Amino acid sequence: MSTANPDVRNEIVDAIDALLDEADFSGVVQVSRGADVVFERARGLADRAHAIPNTMETQFGMASGSKAFTALAVMALVSDGLLTLDTSVREVLGEIGDQLELIDPRVTVGHLLSHTSGIGDYLDEEADGDISDYAMPVSVHEFVTTRDFLVALRGHPKKFEPGEKFAYCNGGFVVLALVVEAASAKPFHDVVTERVITPAGMTATGYPRSDQLPGTAALGYVPSDDAWRTNVFHLPVRGSGDGGAFTTVADMARFWSALYNGRILARPVIDEMVMPRTPAPSGSARYGLGFWLHPDEGVVELEGYDAGVSFRSAYAPASQVLFTVISNTSAGAWPVVKLLERNATLLAP
Repeated sequence: MSTANPDVRNEIVDAIDALLDEADFSGVVQVSRGADVVFERARGLADRAHAIPNTMETQFGMASGSKAFTALAVMALVSDGLLTLDTSVREVLGEIGDQLELIDPRVTVGHLLSHTSGIGDYLDEEADGDISDYAMPVSVHEFVTTRDFLVALRGHPKKFEPGEKFAYCNGGFVVLALVVEAASAKPFHDVVTERVITPAGMTATGYPRSDQLPGTAALGYVPSDDAWRTNVFHLPVRGSGDGGAFTTVADMARFWSALYNGRILARPVIDEMVMPRTPAPSGSARYGLGFWLHPDEGVVELEGYDAGVSFRSAYAPASQVLFTVISNTSAGAWPVVKLLERNATLLAP
């Protein structure tokens, strides 16, 4: 296997460091190949009021990055024979489904997993506006269990016929969390822990309350006119099927290794999940079942973007090159992500 010119690698490292300084980056960056970490940096503050720095062990919110956990929990139940991709969502939800009367009866589990359901979304990412402008319909402290999200899921008219096209839908993954609970007779967070987090060996990943974060977790920050403020009033107090888990870069490395070594689900199931289902309408990225598929063949990605959170983890199974960038600001990760998309393979030859 060829090795990149050391001078080229040094130039890339210098470019990343310069970008982190220029952008006043707050978060963590790691590039690895297999078990070998080839580059990592932690910058900025996890807690600005108390000047607590971010470290490589800091836990960060991953926003929609944890949609993959939801998808894997669903597919675990499919593997158990409790669901199929063709299962009617309204049918499996029973009385809860009756409360979501605007969801087309033809919508299936597969439609929700692939963002092709056509259901209306409580957080419409196609709408204009800043990510921090969105307000939940009731106080965010009331969103603790998955059923608490019903008030946000109701009343959104259908956008298009089931299966007609792709439209990213946060609410669809909260509905999937309800499906997980209905099919398993267990709380959503427990199923994700049992079927995804624990088998993957992710010891620092979970769904803590935002008003009860451990001391090892970073607060998310949004800018205001005069100072940075935490995102505690912007997001549900506890995440659900569409996002909100906290993790570390080390746990993300464990996740990808476990995923492709069959420790979460059998490899044929994973292969089915990272098969493109339909092209996304913007750009050339495609989507499988809970995973983004980068235009570079074989690269699988998770991405999260919310008030005070930006996250990308991209893995190439063939080369085992992985990069993860997490920031505790809304847009902090993206300049670094763009640079690594061009250079991660050269950095980790």
